[in-house]
Amino acid sequence: MTADSVRAIWCRELRREDIADDDDFFALGGQSVIMVRIQGAFLDELGAEVPMDQMFLHPTVASISAYIASLPLHR
Repeated sequence: MTADSVRAIWCRELRREDIADDDDFFALGGQSVIMVRIQGAFLDELGAEVPMDQMFLHPTVASISAYIASLPLHR
């Protein structure tokens, strides 16, 4: 499931043990350097290229997961 993979990436990169679906990336301490690492992980681990503007528009696990799942080439 996409949300589980996104959550695992966020937990790893934000160094948190648990993140809820509606937790805001920026409220969790997210910033641009972490966002770039997450972007790379989305591409490497999920096969999803997520532009930076979409990461700003979808700052929760639920919203970015839905975006990734909507991508035509998402595996």
